[in-house]
Amino acid sequence: MSIRLRLTLWYSGLLAVTLLAFGISVYVFLNWNTYEDLRDQIKVQSDQLNVSSTFWVNGNFLDLDIDRQSRIVDKDMYVQLINYREGGIKQSTNLFQQNALISYPESGENPIAEFKKQTLTIGKTKYDILTYQRPLAQNGELVGLLQVGALTYNEDKYLAGLRTTLIFYSILVVGIAFTIGMLIARQALRPIGQVIDATRQIENGSDLSVRIPYNGPKDEIGQLANTLNSMLSRLERAYNELDEAYKAQRRFVSDASHELRTPLTTIRGNIDLLEKMWSRAEEDGRGSDVPGGLMLTTDHWQMSSEAMSDIAAEAKRMSTLVGDLLALARADAGYAMEKRILPLLPLTEEVVRRSQLLPRTAEWRVGDLSALRDIHVYGNHDYLQQLLFIFIENAFKYTPSGYVELSSARGDGHIGWKIKDTGIGMNPDEIPHIFDRFYRADESRGVTVGTGLGLSIAKWILDEHGGSVEVVTRENEGSTFTIWLPIDFSARVDSTIMGEADSLEE
Repeated sequence: MSIRLRLTLWYSGLLAVTLLAFGISVYVFLNWNTYEDLRDQIKVQSDQLNVSSTFWVNGNFLDLDIDRQSRIVDKDMYVQLINYREGGIKQSTNLFQQNALISYPESGENPIAEFKKQTLTIGKTKYDILTYQRPLAQNGELVGLLQVGALTYNEDKYLAGLRTTLIFYSILVVGIAFTIGMLIARQALRPIGQVIDATRQIENGSDLSVRIPYNGPKDEIGQLANTLNSMLSRLERAYNELDEAYKAQRRFVSDASHELRTPLTTIRGNIDLLEKMWSRAEEDGRGSDVPGGLMLTTDHWQMSSEAMSDIAAEAKRMSTLVGDLLALARADAGYAMEKRILPLLPLTEEVVRRSQLLPRTAEWRVGDLSALRDIHVYGNHDYLQQLLFIFIENAFKYTPSGYVELSSARGDGHIGWKIKDTGIGMNPDEIPHIFDRFYRADESRGVTVGTGLGLSIAKWILDEHGGSVEVVTRENEGSTFTIWLPIDFSARVDSTIMGEADSLEE
């Protein structure tokens, strides 16, 4: 059973119970008032008969002048006098002419004054009559019974019509309410159906861009629709991010495999060359007086030297690539660097000295580093040096002529290294991608040597130190990278206090 039908049945049932209680209350109230008015009229007539009539005639006979009061408002009054002493019955004209008799209690039953609803048979038809009986006593002895009544035909007909009307209209109202309730429930619960349709579309087609259309009021259903739309938006973003991460991982594995396969191919080729060359030399030297049976010419030694050099270079390249991959694997695994407070100027001077030995074709310049004096940062010494080397090596790599210059800058709570080069520069559209793994700014991967992982590692180191980088570049004019790190002011305060204490001691 659907929730729409259950809600409608609940509402209809509640309405039916309410109408039933209301109808019963109205019917009981009108029934009581209708018969109460009739009872009051009958009681008044009975009292009038008692006051205006002579009950005792000739001593032992009961008599009553009943022709003087023959009607009760618009009703015929039926009067009957029972003489328990003489055993006679005197009736009003309407009773006598219609040969009708109102039932009465026997004298030994000790009747009391009360109203009774009885059945009066007139001819072959039975009618309901409401009577009021009043015992008549003489000297404490029951001698008769006076009965005054009126037919309740009109009242019964009115109440029967009222009962039929209440039942009919209650059923009609419940039916209308059920129909309207179904329509209202259908309209109100339509967003839930749209939710079901949307979830089915997502389940069947994995389309997370589906949204639940809702233009109604901001009630609970509207809040549910908005909440589900927000949840779908978050799921879509998370799914897209996971999809992008999965694609990036596949690209990473593919590029890493390619980068590792290249040096391995070179190494295997050179090893095969050495094996063939040494095997041929061994065959040529058999039967000769050459020690070991090998005949190595100058060409053999030159080719061997070149092959060994290639193997060493490719092994070094592969070792560097494996080191970079290990660093990125640590970054992905949430590796936590060991950090401490470091003076920045000595670290930078060490990098400057070692950078002079890097392979390069451009001039190496050292600019103004005075901004680094007495500046401390909270970080890892080795990784910060690696960060600087990555940007400097990158500048040398893309600067075939001109110069590469390292200088410093000071910002609001931050200290910066500026690496400026006069190299080939970049297209501004490439800047958002330079930190992607295996991304190379040059169109052909063979133009410059490298793996394309350096700036990815640099970004991880920057993120771990809470730093950032600014890039200013123009094609064929060069690039300027500014590396910003937050200054650790606690070390500066401590050193200042120590210095003041030392001066006070002196």
